Amino acid sequence: MQRICVFCGSNSGNNPLFVDHSKKLGKIMAKEKIELVYGGAKIGLMGVISNEVIKNGGKVIGIIPKFLNKKEIINKDITKLHQVSSMHERKKKMYDMSDAFIALPGGIGTLEELSEIITWNQLKIKKTPIGILNINRYYDELIRQFNTMSKNKFIYSDTLKLFKVSDSPHQLMRDIMNIKELE
Repeated sequence: MQRICVFCGSNSGNNPLFVDHSKKLGKIMAKEKIELVYGGAKIGLMGVISNEVIKNGGKVIGIIPKFLNKKEIINKDITKLHQVSSMHERKKKMYDMSDAFIALPGGIGTLEELSEIITWNQLKIKKTPIGILNINRYYDELIRQFNTMSKNKFIYSDTLKLFKVSDSPHQLMRDIMNIKELE
């Protein structure tokens, strides 16, 4: 596994654990020599994880639409930055460049990106590991909703097996990398 795309917020949220676990994940990725692919900003959890990967000697690829230059602050300290013309192009490039995906806490954009990659796996457009870092039970309601969709036959129960969920960055990395323990 060479690259993991991390979906996360352009805000840091209101719980210090969001920042703490994002830093832990970034440190693990750098240590394991896994490049970070992400949204290109230096603010919020996006900035936290990208800065942590860089700080620990890892590589970071940011992908940001040109129109967000005014709204989000671009992280110019990363290894490579791709500026694209649209959100669709951003997601496509992120998906094409990545071997696995992890969702950290975030807003509607994070939820949309996570939903799309789960859908792509369900439809067999892409077959890749997906992880949800459920920091401080942030995604409990979403996971319950996925179960409700399955019980009501709007998604197949197999869909629930397309992603791994953990509240531990170390455990989630072990799960999506399919290894017993990290160094």
